[in-house]
Amino acid sequence: MQAGFFKHTLQFKQPGGTSRGVLNEKPSWFLLISDGMHTGIGEISIIPGLSQDDHTRIEAVLKEVCRMITKDLRIPDDFLLPFPAVRFGLETARLDLQRQGSKELFSSAFTRGEKPIRINGLIWMGEQSYMQQQIREKIEQGYHCIKLKIGNLDFEQEISLLKGIRQEFPASDMELRVDANGAFASAEAPEKLERLATLDIHSIEQPIRQGQPQEMAALCATSPLPIALDEELIGIAGHTDKQQLLETIRPQYIILKPSLTGGLAASEEWIRVADSLGIDWWITSALEANIGLNAIAQWTWSLNKPVTHGLGTGMLYTNNIPSPLTIQNAALYYDTEKDWDLSIFTSRG
Repeated sequence: MQAGFFKHTLQFKQPGGTSRGVLNEKPSWFLLISDGMHTGIGEISIIPGLSQDDHTRIEAVLKEVCRMITKDLRIPDDFLLPFPAVRFGLETARLDLQRQGSKELFSSAFTRGEKPIRINGLIWMGEQSYMQQQIREKIEQGYHCIKLKIGNLDFEQEISLLKGIRQEFPASDMELRVDANGAFASAEAPEKLERLATLDIHSIEQPIRQGQPQEMAALCATSPLPIALDEELIGIAGHTDKQQLLETIRPQYIILKPSLTGGLAASEEWIRVADSLGIDWWITSALEANIGLNAIAQWTWSLNKPVTHGLGTGMLYTNNIPSPLTIQNAALYYDTEKDWDLSIFTSRG
């Protein structure tokens, strides 16, 4: 076996506004594992300030991973525990190699181009006019589920935006999800949730910052608006810890992002725990390029969860990896008439 990696900084077509600031670019690394005949590719995608992975140590960790692969050494589980994005990249590179580098990690009606995955339209933070423009575009594109990132504008402006959608589209026609990214203070959160609930919001992701399990549990127990945990799952690795967190907080939903939660197998463990407690869930990408998004999308289809997932963010970049993934009619398709363009990998030997 041979292994190598390289960095690929993704450039946003339009700045992505979040409560943590504006994103103009995002670092990713690609891990390549070869058996001499075929090469599997995995993506290590991190969001600085959110991902658990220490981005200053990623390359040192990847060098050691490649050394162990080349020398046919077992990679200890605890070595990669602090690096969930690396675990995801390694896991999916190995899956791709098992499938002879075909990028078809899970053969299905999705990869045969027969069935799409229904996705939400993502509205980035920005000035009110910019957010309204995005909303109009998503509605024109046929989306029936829109997710808005909130917590950046004045709350009254955000309420006004949501009211504008609701006046035109009732809940029966348009599902609205909001993501606060932990922007609300614990003391103000109950009142804000009450006001949001009057607008028939489907759910709110991470209303208060993670790491406050008792405060979050109190919100989940009393909120008129369903709460979804997102950032709260980052850094929770063991089965016992996952069980304890969900039993303590009892959210209505959890949202799984494999690059942040340690990969596909680790995310499936979250699903088993959530199912045992009657907690619902869906899958969301975490700003991966098309290599990572492809793995997440195919895995998502394999879970047989016919809800609206958050898998559209691979289309955000000017320098993405050309692939069969395409968005049409508010759904993610695998277009079998299109080929992967892997020249960026072959040019590196």
